Formats: sequence, structure tokens, C-alpha cells
Amino acid sequence: MAAGTHYLPGLTPTNEAPVQKSDDAAGYYVLGDKLVDPKAPTGPIAERWTNRKFENRLVNPANRRKLSIIIVGTGLAGGAAAATLGEAGYNVKSFCYQDSPRRAHSIAAQGGINAAKNYKGDGDSAYRLFYDTVKGGDYRARESNVYRLAEESVNIIDQCVAQGVPFAREYGGLLDNRSFGGVQVSRTFYARGQTGQQLLIGAYQAMERQVAAGTVEQFTRHEMLELIVADGKARGIIARDMVTGEIETHLADVVVLATGGYGNVFYLSTNAMGSNVTATWRAHRKGAYMANPCYTQIHPTCIPVTGAHQSKLTLMSESLRNDGRIWVPKNAEDCAKDPREIPEEDRDYFLERIYPSFGNLVPRDIASRAAKYMCDEGRGVGPEVEETQPDGTVKKFRRGVYLDLGAAIERLGKDAIEEKYDNLLDMYERITGENPYEVPMRIYPAVHYVMGGLWVDYELSTNIPGLYCTGEANFSDHGANRLGASALMQGLADGYFVLPNTIREYLADGPFEPISEDHPAVVEAKQSVQERIDKFMSINGTRSVESIHKELGLIMWEYCGMERTEEGLKKAIGLIRELKKEFWTNVKVLGSADSLNQDLEKAGRVADFIELGELMCIDALNRRESCGGHFRAESQTEDGEALRHDDEFAYVAAWEFGGEDGAPILHKEDLIYTAIEMKQRSYK
Repeated sequence: MAAGTHYLPGLTPTNEAPVQKSDDAAGYYVLGDKLVDPKAPTGPIAERWTNRKFENRLVNPANRRKLSIIIVGTGLAGGAAAATLGEAGYNVKSFCYQDSPRRAHSIAAQGGINAAKNYKGDGDSAYRLFYDTVKGGDYRARESNVYRLAEESVNIIDQCVAQGVPFAREYGGLLDNRSFGGVQVSRTFYARGQTGQQLLIGAYQAMERQVAAGTVEQFTRHEMLELIVADGKARGIIARDMVTGEIETHLADVVVLATGGYGNVFYLSTNAMGSNVTATWRAHRKGAYMANPCYTQIHPTCIPVTGAHQSKLTLMSESLRNDGRIWVPKNAEDCAKDPREIPEEDRDYFLERIYPSFGNLVPRDIASRAAKYMCDEGRGVGPEVEETQPDGTVKKFRRGVYLDLGAAIERLGKDAIEEKYDNLLDMYERITGENPYEVPMRIYPAVHYVMGGLWVDYELSTNIPGLYCTGEANFSDHGANRLGASALMQGLADGYFVLPNTIREYLADGPFEPISEDHPAVVEAKQSVQERIDKFMSINGTRSVESIHKELGLIMWEYCGMERTEEGLKKAIGLIRELKKEFWTNVKVLGSADSLNQDLEKAGRVADFIELGELMCIDALNRRESCGGHFRAESQTEDGEALRHDDEFAYVAAWEFGGEDGAPILHKEDLIYTAIEMKQRSYK
């Protein structure tokens, strides 16, 4: 922790409720009632979660067999929840759009998972992990949720080791750790560069055990297209069998959404091509609040864009920043040179220069903006790439900085670096054709993760009774910027430990009265899905779904990406509204609805991305401050760092759907801290 920081037990508020004075988004939204988390705990922060687990009612084993749960998504959050709730004896239905639960996007996580085990003896603790996470999120996360996450982190490692997850070990056999951005301790457990894959296999095998036991029923190649809300409660979903095209009704006592993030709203991202917002957006349209949608994370170490032909970007793990030094030429005329010909004295190790305390391990938002600024100065490296601007003009840029492993190879030897990062460096060479052991790697920021998502209370329940949301799909733990290696931590904490202890408070009121497929709410939900599909198929315009998605991505990246302005965001909202009209009047969906049809699948996802994109811009426009991944050019320090305005914006922005033609409704949940003091972040 920084100098002058001290432990606070969580008994006295350290800040006042904000009062917003600016209103850049006036006319774009309606102000709703204040929002208060009705489940928020009080008392000493170190006791809140322990007390809540005891206070929540239990469900006896005989009653669990009478209760049913739908879980949408089979990544770490969804897979862990299905395994745990199935093991507890509930009847679980698990849905994923992939052909196997193992193909969930959690599999792509590379670098590691955080836990406050303090195996390195470097001063780590649950409180320090809590502090680093709240500070890393730029003081825009709920403190109780984050402390719970830090507490459960140690249990995750024990659970995964018991499952056989092959974490890296030191020579003596103890679990190894490495450092990630925004911290000064080593708390990240890893399995080379494929940590997500190994953790997902652990959750998958635990879930498959329950499939074999009969407590979990698995539905692959099924996409949720609507939420069923009957008598004010979530009671099921409408899903499409992606192979046959059949529209199916699935009913349950409670629904859990664990469907990941919406980074593909930008078109180019490190997300899997199928990652989408549809499940959470359909819930939003049914009344669930969408919280902080403008908080998106730009990851600093991705393979740069090579041209307009690309539809996907590739992550290079943040763990490489442990051993790689990031630099650009000091002189713009050297940018086209072979980097091996640029002498040491002509290299600018800009992160080490600007942030000497943390160096190359500053948080992601800071590293990403610094790289952008270097390229904006004309000191970017790599080939010049044509970029189509939203107005149709084409410009050329060098979008890259060097990540250089040379010094580490010289210090540790090639074999040691290969042992740590071999699969990452092999992937890099296959994609770029360059040997990273010999030539410095080229990296550039790309959309990677979203901190925004469905609003949930302390118990992970949305504002719709019976609808829960876990993992990246909710907003709860990371504020305005997620620290590296914390996504896997949240997903598994929610799935294995948090949700099973909170959902029972709701299920204790069961068994519930059964709902039938002829209930008006069920009939209406299924009919609306069919009408929407029929509409997609009938437009028969001239533009492909892909072209519209690409245009949306250009708008979002240019005006709601790494840097945002009032003028740009207002322009983006206008462009998105025009694009929405274009989509619904001129899109052409190929194929038929009664069979496998990837064009139809994408049409539904892009339609939802367009609506989400508009809300993201309105949220960013309203928040006239810079915090974490949300950087408003109007709000920065003299040296270009993010400048928060806690007196106005220390709140969660929870947006309610305002209807087809209505403005979104903003509900503010004040962020009041008791266990930490709010400060302007400094990593210098």
C-alpha cells in the first residue's frame, strides 16, 4: 500500500455522498429514483461475509431436489455454479451456445489468477488484495463485494488444486507466483500461459460429474433469446436450438446469467467471435438494470491490427510484462528501422520513465493510454496500417510499441523464458512470422474486458427477483478498471463460493408454484422471439450483418474507446441511431430460420450491440470525469493522467430500459467507503 495508507476496519464512512452538478447528457436520459442495495452488509468489513453466510437461510436436502435452476453460460462462473449447485442436490439446467461447455471463452485466459496466499512472504493479505483491487478500479467498486472476493480468493486455489489443476510450481514443489499490473507483491498463480484453460477443465469435469449423476442437464448449441418474467419473477428462458432452429421454452424456479462480457460491441476485440450481450440485454429490456456500461477495459499487450481484413485480435498475456520491457524509439525517424539496430541510448522505456515505482507493471488502463500517446506522437512502430475513419476517410498509422524480452533472456537464459511463456511466444510467432526470442515483440492496446454489466446486489441478485448474474456479466467487483488476473478470481469466487451461499436465501421460500408453458408471460416471450426472427428474415436488404457490425465497431472505437469527449460522444449517439435505422430497414440475413444459420445468430447479437452501444455512449457522456478505463479528455491532470470527481460521480450508474422510443432511466447508487480512503491514484 502507498505511504500514509493504513488499515480501516469499516465502521465509519470516509467520504460523503456525491452531488452531480454537470449534466453533459441532458436530454439523452431521464433521472430516476436513488438506488440502494437492500442486501448491503454493515459492521467490520472483515466480518461482513462470514456473518451473511450464517444469516442466510438454509434449504434442506429434501427440498433441494424439488427446486430447479437454469444457468446460462458454462465459463468459469457458470460452470463452477452448475457443478456446485448440482452437487448440493438442486436440479440444474445448463445452457451454452458452444458445442461443448469447454469452449466457453474463459478458456482463452492466459496469465493467471490472483489469491492472497502470501506464499512469497512479501506482505500480501486479504486486506491488501482488497485495497489493490479498489484502488486499481479507481474507487468505483463496492467495498463489501471486493473484500469478499479477496477473502474467497484463497479458497479458490485450494479447490482447484484438489481438482488437479496443474499450477506452476517452484523447484521444491510449492505453488509458484508471479506479479501482475497495479500491485507490488507476487500473488498470481498460473499454469504457463494457459491458466484459463486449465481452470475451465477443472470446472468442466466437476460439472460433468454432476451431469453423470443426473443433477445437471446440459444443453449445448442453445442460445438464450429471451427471459421469462412471470408475476414479477424470473421463471425461465426462451432458447433457440442452433442446429435445428427450434424455439424452446425452459422453465425453472430461478435463472442465473453467467454469459460473459460485451467487448465485441467494438467489433475488434480479444473476445471469442461468438461472445455477445444478448442474454443480459434481453434481461435488461425486461427490467434488469444495466450498470456502468461505459466501463470497458483496453488491454495494453495485444498483437497489433494488421489491416481492415481483420475480424479478431489476439491477446498476449500481461504476465509478459514481468520480464518484457516496453519501449519506443526516442526519434520518430527510427520507427521504420529494425529494432535490433536501434542502440540502447535511443530507446525510450516510457513506462519505466513515467512510472518508476511500478514501471512496466502499471495497471492496464494506464499502460494502454501511455502506449496510445507514444503512437499519437508519431513514435509508433511496425508497418503503417490503413485505418478507415467513421467519416469514411482513410489514414495511415503505425500502431505498435515494443515489448522486449532481450534483457530477461540475457539475464535468465532462453530456456527459463521458454519455460514460462512458451505457448504465448509460439502463438505470437505463428501469427506475426517474427521470432520473439530474437526480435522485440510488437504490441498495442485492444478491447479485452468490460467492468460494466447487469446491476446486482450483494447477493448477486438483479433487481428482478429470481434473476441472478455472475462473473463478467455483472458489474460488481472491478469498478472502472480490472486488475490483471482478477477475472478468473471473480468467476470462480462467484460460481464456487458466493452464489451457492446467497441463492439459498431466495430458494428457501420454495418449493414454488409451478408455471406452465401456457402462462401468458411464457406465451408472450416465445411469441416475441419468433416475431423478431421473422423480422430479421423478412427485411431482405442489401447490407450484410457483418458490415453493419464493423461500422458500429468503428464508431465505438473512435468515439467511446480509449479517449472520449463530449463532442465525440454526442456524434457517436447520432451515428448509432442512424445505423440502427439502417439495420432494421436494409440488413440482409441469408439462409433460413429452421436450420443452422450463423447469419441469423449474428443478426440478433448485432441488433442488441447497437442498442447497447448507444447506452454506453450516453453513460460515458453523463460521466464527466476520468476514472480507470473511462477517460474523458475534459477531465485530466496537467500531466495527462485521469482526474476523478468524487464529489459528483462516486456512484454506480444503473440504467433502466426506457422502452422502444423512450430515454433510458438513470438510477444512482452512491458509493460510500468505510474501509478505505479515496485518493487520486498514483503509480509513480
